[in-house]
Amino acid sequence: YISNAQTLSYNDIGVLFSEESVNGTARYNAMSGAFGALGGDLSSIETNPAGAAVFLKSEFAVSLNIRNTEITSSFYGTSELTDNDYTNLSQAGGVFVFNTNHNSDWSNFSLGINYSIVNDFEGLWMASANSGFAPISDIYDSTVVYENSDGQYFENFIDGRNNKYTFTIASQYRDNLYVGASINTYDLEYYQSALIEEYNNDGNGNTFDVSQIQELLTYGDGYSFTIGFISKPTNNIRFGLAYQSPVWYTLAEEFVEYDVNIFENDVNTDSDFSDINGFDYKLRTPSKVTGSFAYIFDKQGLISVDYIYKNYSNIEINSPGFSDENLAFNTDLESTGQLRIGTEWRFDEISIRGGYHVEKNPYKNALDSETKEGFSFGAGYKFNKGKLDFSYQKSTNTASYDFYPQNNQINPVELDFGTSKFTATLVLNL
Repeated sequence: YISNAQTLSYNDIGVLFSEESVNGTARYNAMSGAFGALGGDLSSIETNPAGAAVFLKSEFAVSLNIRNTEITSSFYGTSELTDNDYTNLSQAGGVFVFNTNHNSDWSNFSLGINYSIVNDFEGLWMASANSGFAPISDIYDSTVVYENSDGQYFENFIDGRNNKYTFTIASQYRDNLYVGASINTYDLEYYQSALIEEYNNDGNGNTFDVSQIQELLTYGDGYSFTIGFISKPTNNIRFGLAYQSPVWYTLAEEFVEYDVNIFENDVNTDSDFSDINGFDYKLRTPSKVTGSFAYIFDKQGLISVDYIYKNYSNIEINSPGFSDENLAFNTDLESTGQLRIGTEWRFDEISIRGGYHVEKNPYKNALDSETKEGFSFGAGYKFNKGKLDFSYQKSTNTASYDFYPQNNQINPVELDFGTSKFTATLVLNL
């Protein structure tokens, strides 16, 4: 009935599953994730595993976050705001530090394990207006032509997350070099339900309304590895370098192509259901290189900068039948850089933190407003056996969503995203 796709295409899925948000401990989030040359934080280990060797003693940390997402949809002059709150256990893990033989050049040995949410997909937005077009009348076989539009309604619901489990080994060589390596596993589930409704008439009092839902469920697991180094040429300067391999996913898909109900003059005259189609495929995301620099102001504070390079055109679906999608990855996507800047200042038991991050959209034809940009700040209180940390993050970007990708007469829905996240972390020394 509506002969096009409403749910995300494989190319959009490939980009979505390749993205990693700034999501970890409150200290990490407050500094916008700029930790590649610092270490000493459980979430920093995911950026650069050498950071595990910076810990002086064993510790455990657990984090809870509350995310608020405001999405404003604009469609043919009509705007609609959707406001939702989500709560997650966003991070939990520990690091164990062992002192080696004092006569050895390798002075510390650390083992770490950490859970985090790489990407939280939960979201909902709606849009409604009258485009002036009635595309369903072009493909519905009837003696009555319903060519007048009374409006369209769209609803997009998303659920699921990408969980990451990091297992790290690291050590310190003499006083100026830290090295580390991690094995990362992923547990991914993504669900999307896309609803489109059309309200049409023939100009003579007869109405023709269509309601169609498409559903997509994708789930599976993956793995990657990370290696990293932190150099300390002086007491005040740190350099970091880390490489994360591609993530190799094995995914399964269940897809409902259409679930349609048609109403003529408010009477349900036809219904159709496509059944559930399913198959498996393999997805490879791009690798990631992180270069980092930090300057330490003795015990008073620090400034840290991370630059992350990722080439999205290297995404590939390693299964038969996806040559067109792989060609689109190569031609439509490009490499991107992500900049993260963070600072921290200490006043006895109190620490004050702030940060900024920006990441370009990987599509070559993306607008400047589709660049993700945000700031963060937070504070921490240190007590005898641990500390409490808190952070606030705010980010914005725009996007568009085309419910009629095969019909160039109807404009896509324009979306404006504003995301706020509050994170609290409890750290206990073991």
